[in-house]
Amino acid sequence: MSDAPMRHSRFHAVRTRLEAMAVEPGPRGWFLEFLVFGFKQGWACLFGALMLALLLGTHLFWPDSAPVHRYDAITIGAVLTQLGMLAFRLETPREAIVILIFHIVGTVMELFKTAAGSWQYPEGSLLHIGAVPLFSGFMYAAVGSYIARVWRIFDFRYTGYPPMWTSYALAAAIYVNFFAHHWLPDIRWLLFAVTALLFWRCQVWFRPLHIRRRMPLLVGWGLVALFIWFAENIGTFARAWTYPSQADGWHMVGFEKLGSWYLLMIISFVLVSLVQQPKGPDQPNG
Repeated sequence: MSDAPMRHSRFHAVRTRLEAMAVEPGPRGWFLEFLVFGFKQGWACLFGALMLALLLGTHLFWPDSAPVHRYDAITIGAVLTQLGMLAFRLETPREAIVILIFHIVGTVMELFKTAAGSWQYPEGSLLHIGAVPLFSGFMYAAVGSYIARVWRIFDFRYTGYPPMWTSYALAAAIYVNFFAHHWLPDIRWLLFAVTALLFWRCQVWFRPLHIRRRMPLLVGWGLVALFIWFAENIGTFARAWTYPSQADGWHMVGFEKLGSWYLLMIISFVLVSLVQQPKGPDQPNG
């Protein structure tokens, strides 16, 4: 994707100034690159961070006597956040399309999982479908928003990427297994093995500042899954949703949930790849 279509993104001007800075070789240069890396990551996480702030803020300060349900307030806040990010050019229309796709995919999964008793939403709401408040789709959308934004901001490039059809088939199998394992054997370990087989050679190249760095894509997915797990613990602490084991009080979500988030990461990544095609390091933008 070229920089030209991103003129409407407010971050583009900031990024251009950052990348125009002279960097001295050695520790000072590395430290500056690390700071810019953190800034770009924070910018990519903006939608998710605002969602977490909504969950925590309403948990701590929303009065029980309020005329609007807390869950409905979160839904309204999420919609206003989305509109505000577009209006103030903090997000591109293409990224908004990705968020909409994730909202639909996530809501379908939520409807099934709550009906199956995997987790529940303990508070009432008017803005809901079945037992699922409408803000839940935005939590999946936050993951999609992050991947779409970090892909663009760091100008991701790939070596060793498998044929696209194999990634589509893998993502579809993972999504089906999220539903089918309630009746059929859970094949997640097979899916992990297929993921490793397809992507073990794949490196993601990213540009924090001037120099392209690289990381095994499998490792990158694992790091993002870990941070989603941290966010999940914040969400359950704020009683945005609860697991059956948390019925008697909050405790940290089991570490085994990392596997589920890792698989969700693959679905998320492949969905974004439909909009932003993976390119090699030497391929031109556009």
